[in-house]
Amino acid sequence: MRKFLFTLVLLSFSIVFYAQDLYDLGVVKDIRLTFKQDNWAAILDHYKEDGKDKRLKATVIIDGVKYDSVGVRHKGNSSYFNVRKTGSSKLPFNIKVNHVKKGQRFPGGYTSLKLSNVFRDPSFLREAMAYEIAGKYMPAPRANFVRLYVNDQLLGLYNSTESVDEKFLEENFGTDKGTLIKCDPNWHGKTKKGCMKGHNGSLNYLGQDSVCYFDFYEMKSDHGWNDLIKLVRTLETEPKDIEKILNVDRALWMLAFNNVLVNLDSYTGRLCHNFYIFKDAEGRFNTIPWDMNMNFGGFRFLDDRTVLTVEKMQRMSVITNYKNITRPLISKLLENSMYRKIYIAHIRTILNENFSNGDYEKRAKAIQASIDFYVKNDTNKLYTYEKFKQNLTTTTKAGKTQIVGVTELMSARTQYLEAHPLLKKTPPKISYVKHKVWDDDTVITAKIDGVRKAFVYYRDKGFGIFTRVAIEDKGSNGDSEAGDGIYSVIIPKTSKTEYYVMALNKDAAMFYPARAAFEVIEIK
Repeated sequence: MRKFLFTLVLLSFSIVFYAQDLYDLGVVKDIRLTFKQDNWAAILDHYKEDGKDKRLKATVIIDGVKYDSVGVRHKGNSSYFNVRKTGSSKLPFNIKVNHVKKGQRFPGGYTSLKLSNVFRDPSFLREAMAYEIAGKYMPAPRANFVRLYVNDQLLGLYNSTESVDEKFLEENFGTDKGTLIKCDPNWHGKTKKGCMKGHNGSLNYLGQDSVCYFDFYEMKSDHGWNDLIKLVRTLETEPKDIEKILNVDRALWMLAFNNVLVNLDSYTGRLCHNFYIFKDAEGRFNTIPWDMNMNFGGFRFLDDRTVLTVEKMQRMSVITNYKNITRPLISKLLENSMYRKIYIAHIRTILNENFSNGDYEKRAKAIQASIDFYVKNDTNKLYTYEKFKQNLTTTTKAGKTQIVGVTELMSARTQYLEAHPLLKKTPPKISYVKHKVWDDDTVITAKIDGVRKAFVYYRDKGFGIFTRVAIEDKGSNGDSEAGDGIYSVIIPKTSKTEYYVMALNKDAAMFYPARAAFEVIEIK
């Protein structure tokens, strides 16, 4: 969760904290991994091909601190198997620091390192930049770059991504106790007898028997199959009750993000995977995005039939999969008119804050400049230094695959989205939002124009469910004069209240703050 109001002291503290963190995107750390076995590569390959989560013990040094008895295995699917076929040693790694010593932690309290080899991304930008953008709007892992040495040999520059684990859940949801499911299928699995046809991690209802779901989802908690079945059954058959079991706003943020950034190696695209769902302490599932290396059009398959051209990706529909019953998270949510307006509002926010203003291109150039030296001197990189420079702006080959340039895609996509009829609709205008504490009550006031109805969402703890109340311009409930465009509502005062405002008209929605509900206004 992010707060809308910060003090200078808190901001300064945050800068110092993150500068020392394992996932500071402004710092390229050296990670030194040492195995006792000279044939460690062959052993890890064998473990990977065996298909079980077996690890080889090693020692890791980070910032001069040694961590022994860590567990190492290779990770990934296409990023491992395709690269392994080429004979390259730059394979992706998963390093678990508490493999043997359960209390051992990496700097910052992390338990795992997930190191990716930047497969099919000559620009080196997609994963780090996409996670950074996602993190403005929803709980999302952070990512940066490290240089990996194995037995004193430099394997090259890797992308390092934060794990969705107990630490991540505690920080973002206030608890790590809940059902956690990785929505990634067993690619060799199939629909079981007596079950409805599965579509990978689509959240389609397949039947009441948990065995129907085993090949399409990876259970990360000790239990939770019944929770998953309840979620998919509600989504499929009782979508009007979905808010009781799903954080709908958070799901809409993820879907909006996937659409704007043409992130098709996700729930939206052909394979329908690469996200987690976590059931929090309030009993609602939350979506968490994952695996961004093919973001910004790096994966071109929307369905099983066609490979999207660059032009089709640039002009991909804002409501892609709107009628697709195999994507109920999209089709069932967007058939609700209010959810549809919220979804479009989130698209507008992502577009305005990152792309219409050109910030993404400035950020991309800054990231590339910060790693230029390391890419140039990476003798094991999967693609040439020239392609690293080119792929920011131009389609570049990665093996046999054409990877669209980041700005080549997003410059035209931004223009397309800005002109789209759904985004051209005029939303309400929220000029300001204020609050004043009176004894046991708090009066919230907002200047809103072009509105049909408006609501305040508030809660008194950092991870709870928001209560929704109407905020009105009727000369009552804190409003001094009816019909003047000043809307007010009185809510109970607690020791710590946070809130945001949503306004709706017949065409569109508007939020204040725009990043709500991930960003809120705090009453202290």
